[in-house]
Amino acid sequence: AARRGEMAAWARAVRGLLLDVSGVLYDSGGEGGGVPIAGSVEAVRRIKASGLKLRFCTNETQATREKFVKKLQGMGFDISVAEVTAPAPAACRILKERSLRPHLLVHNDLVPEFAEIDKANPNCVVVGDAAENFTYANLNEAFRVLIGMEKPVLISLGRGRYYKETDGLKLDVGAYMKALEYACDVQAEVVGKPAKMFFESALAEMGVPPQQAIMIGDDIVNDVGGAQLCGMRALQVRTGKYRPCDENHPHVKPDAYVNNLAEAVDIILQQL
Repeated sequence: AARRGEMAAWARAVRGLLLDVSGVLYDSGGEGGGVPIAGSVEAVRRIKASGLKLRFCTNETQATREKFVKKLQGMGFDISVAEVTAPAPAACRILKERSLRPHLLVHNDLVPEFAEIDKANPNCVVVGDAAENFTYANLNEAFRVLIGMEKPVLISLGRGRYYKETDGLKLDVGAYMKALEYACDVQAEVVGKPAKMFFESALAEMGVPPQQAIMIGDDIVNDVGGAQLCGMRALQVRTGKYRPCDENHPHVKPDAYVNNLAEAVDIILQQL
């Protein structure tokens, strides 16, 4: 059982929650696109009923936000596109601000997010979780674009190592980002979690300062570590890609471990 009462000091004075999606709300994969994690649909409903501010913070880059949200609504989640902070729109803002024309190494289903962006004669590479699109030929093409530049610019929509699908763990964008970094001797600019700007824009959208927000995620480095660096409290759920070895992480110590989102919400709502 979770430690309650005095022990849950981390749950006090909360005005906003940031929820990771994959591994916290559901596990992706399979025919229906994934399965909800037990208790999570109800937990989201309870957060909304409590009056707490809520943002869904995802590094999901295999689909447009519209498609992604539709999938979650189909699983019973009360979620809208306006409540989702995701890397692709953030990347588009950066591309426009800096007049960058990307070569896209992303999932086919994500391409519509970049519809408004000039992609002719690319002067940077954007890499996302391309899944099956991470062929040698496609990686090599991105490599050639980068290596041909005087000052290569590589933008990565996250830096996750792996994530969990219903049939097991899958390599994530970070592995391919590192390959391109190594081959081109370039440092990628990460747009999704754990980038500070990403968390800060989610907080700004909620209108809540970091000290009054809690991030709940299954990724010890990108969710928990990233949020803590922004001055938030952060919880690690023992669902999704969580593995027991996460609890001995050399650098990141979550403010608490909870078995799942439902348990976290129980404790937080008791403190309100």
